[in-house]
Amino acid sequence: MSATRRLADLGVGETGTVHLVEGEGAFRRRLMELGLLSGTTVRVVRVAPLRDPMELEVRHASLSIRRADAMRVLLRPSEKVS
Repeated sequence: MSATRRLADLGVGETGTVHLVEGEGAFRRRLMELGLLSGTTVRVVRVAPLRDPMELEVRHASLSIRRADAMRVLLRPSEKVS
């Protein structure tokens, strides 16, 4: 499982390791301030009925982000957690 995926493409219970946060300036800085740093493990906890927003677990904290923002986070996928 070495292919890079977008955070928005993960399903509930799936995890991945942040590889890259795309974007510039304040947008990128804000996602990084929320804990989405390279090497950080992220798990999708749940997704709203229309797939927006997504609730994530990042460093033992809950974080909700919009799907559009999650599309700009590239991950190295890891195992599925049940």
